[in-house]
Amino acid sequence: MTFETLTTLDGPAVLARAKEFFAQRVPLNAAFPEREGTGWLVLRGQGGEEVAIAVTPADGGVRVRGSTLFFDQALDRFLSTLPPVAGA
Repeated sequence: MTFETLTTLDGPAVLARAKEFFAQRVPLNAAFPEREGTGWLVLRGQGGEEVAIAVTPADGGVRVRGSTLFFDQALDRFLSTLPPVAGA
């Protein structure tokens, strides 16, 4: 499933928050960084399942897009913790 939001945070801050969130706030199904680059992060968790997150500049903030098969509730919850762009 794919999720998307707009946030006022910059890209590196979003990716840093994602690493912390999936390691600490999802204790039964934690996921940890496997690969990353400028503007993207892949986390690997239980059973080899992955969470892929990308950040790109957008009008008024940063667009965050995440994709996963197993971690959909956790990914949706993570995105809800990001400060939204006003009016988005």
